Amino acid sequence: MSKEITSREQDYSQWYNDLVIKGDLADYSAVRGCMVIKPYGFALWENMRDQLDSMFKDTGHVNAYFPLFVPKSLFEAEEKNAEGFAKECAIVTHYRLKGDPEKKGKLIVDPEAKLEEELVVRPTSEAIIWNTYKTWIQSYRDLPVLVNQWANVVRWEMRTRLFLRTAEFLWQEGHTAHATSQEAIEEAEKMLNVYAEFVENWMALPVIKGVKTPNERFAGALDTYCIEALMQDGKALQAGTSHFLGQNFAKAFDVQFLTKENKQEYVWATSWGVSTRLIGALVMAHSDDEGLILPPRIAPLQVVVVPIYKGEEQKALIDEKVKALFRELKLSGIRVKYDDSDNVRPGWKFAEYEKKGVPVRIAIGARDIENNTVEIARRDTREKTSVSMDGLPVRIVNLLEEIQQDMFERAKQFRDEYITPADNWDEFVELLGKKGGFIAAHWDGTGETEDKIKELTKATIRCIPLNNEKEEGVCILTGKPSMQRVLFAQAY
Repeated sequence: MSKEITSREQDYSQWYNDLVIKGDLADYSAVRGCMVIKPYGFALWENMRDQLDSMFKDTGHVNAYFPLFVPKSLFEAEEKNAEGFAKECAIVTHYRLKGDPEKKGKLIVDPEAKLEEELVVRPTSEAIIWNTYKTWIQSYRDLPVLVNQWANVVRWEMRTRLFLRTAEFLWQEGHTAHATSQEAIEEAEKMLNVYAEFVENWMALPVIKGVKTPNERFAGALDTYCIEALMQDGKALQAGTSHFLGQNFAKAFDVQFLTKENKQEYVWATSWGVSTRLIGALVMAHSDDEGLILPPRIAPLQVVVVPIYKGEEQKALIDEKVKALFRELKLSGIRVKYDDSDNVRPGWKFAEYEKKGVPVRIAIGARDIENNTVEIARRDTREKTSVSMDGLPVRIVNLLEEIQQDMFERAKQFRDEYITPADNWDEFVELLGKKGGFIAAHWDGTGETEDKIKELTKATIRCIPLNNEKEEGVCILTGKPSMQRVLFAQAY
């Protein structure tokens, strides 16, 4: 175990923080509750963003951008949404500072520069977007509207953790408008499937698709679809949500359209989003006590080549050999780096790239050149093998794909081992305390029972899985009848 990184068993929370900092993903900032995403962390986010953006466009969506500020009156228009986010809102009340007459060099708010209407710094963009859609949508010919935006949002969290919960974070939010409820529901389900495909195939993280209970729905939604993932400490993490908003926002902002039958009707809406929180999920789901383990498909750097030499003559021989290899790897679409810096020893480089989770490391020395071989080290299993340089680029391409699949299978096996049924309250409490994970248990369907279970155990209903099997039973807390099991877990 790296001395710089706290072990998972000793302190899981500190382990996570150590990985984010030592893995060069992010840093703390001078702004309370906010973080600095470092270049390596932002490169990871860019790879995730670019893949998602491509998937959105493949499903017919286009990107736009809406203001950061929302007039308070617009924010209040949809009551449930406003109430749901009210406690997290940052408000702009003035537009100018001026010098403090009593303290030279200090500034104070100019009382004469008070805004006529206060502005909410967006915690989510439904209000400003639906106010805009009112001018965009007049007829059925204007539908559907399939818009996404990549943006930042502000939610004034009291307890923050890098990537998992910060006052400002990056995300995407899709906002679509449709002529019928069926179209909108199909859209919400389609985008849930896009998220699941991305998280499983690119992040190598298995998810459970489901719907939230009324208590856990997005404020202002009729239904919230979600994907839930399991972290190595047995806690769940919501990895993405897609909301069927019904006509709530259309009615709040009077967005109507003329149908083919020449009737005025309110449009139907969805919204859906994922955020930089996914980086937190990635860290917690795959990494070990030596550092990050990143899936090859989204790793900022997939392969690093480290030379081992004595003297400039050996270095020149290795450089010449690596030059051709580097070119072939690049042509194969691999993100590769040749680290021939001479200010640190190879062992230090090995440890550094392990911390950063680079999937494959290639070490090459003078003896390797004589033998026409290189040493390949896998980050996920830490296995080392000596292989021929002949056909190496193809071997590396195949190895990266093998690592991607192996990471998913390991995470899936772990997740499946931590889905456990509980048939009564004692079993439920014991499982939460000793094992954690997802607990499949009966619930009587009431918000009161859901709240009581949360109060007693801190466990929430993560979702009602889609295509859930019907099964008669009794609620673990009240003993009342239930027709299906739901998934409980303690969560981030």
